[in-house]
Amino acid sequence: MKNQQFVVVGLGRFGSSLAMELVENGYEVLGIDRNEEIVNDMSEFLTHAVVADASDEDTLRSLGIRNFDCGIVAIGDDIQMSILSAILLKELGVKKVIAKAISLLHGRALEKLGVDRIVYPERDMGKRVAHQLVTPNLLDYIDLSDNYSIVEMTVPRCLNGKTLSELNSRARYNCSIVALQKNEGIIIAPTALDHVHTGDIMIIIGTNDNIERFDEEVISQ
Repeated sequence: MKNQQFVVVGLGRFGSSLAMELVENGYEVLGIDRNEEIVNDMSEFLTHAVVADASDEDTLRSLGIRNFDCGIVAIGDDIQMSILSAILLKELGVKKVIAKAISLLHGRALEKLGVDRIVYPERDMGKRVAHQLVTPNLLDYIDLSDNYSIVEMTVPRCLNGKTLSELNSRARYNCSIVALQKNEGIIIAPTALDHVHTGDIMIIIGTNDNIERFDEEVISQ
């Protein structure tokens, strides 16, 4: 839905990167930060960027915050400001509020305030890098829950030309290849007769243990 509007509170490394990515994908983004220099730097990249205190209710009202579909509190170095901003976004009627947390305690506080989603950028990136270091074919890794993940893995030479039926990942390892990314495009819900080739990307879903076993016994052989 390209007509969605986002407001990003805090234009540090995480907030500015997220805001610019949203703009590049065609969305309107309002960036808010107390640092005038940062706002000036970001103003050429975002739809709007303003110097403002996101813990001031009157200021947020004047910016029409209630009209935004999603608010992201990207403040990481001031927990009090993060919490106050999240409270105001919720109270002023932003439909969905996402907040960055720098610790589990910070995250629990945000969760109790009714924030719709808590993200831990440093922790999550650390987990991704760790998985990529120990699994050479792993391109990306996303937790779906404590036990389930969805991963992107490159097809190695040893699997070149094989069909999904030959890999038999669902029956043998209880994990499913839900999509294949090829040079000519992506195949959603591939069939047992689809072939994989060196350099293709497999999107796999399953429990962490089963995906690890599939990688060890099939992909990394």
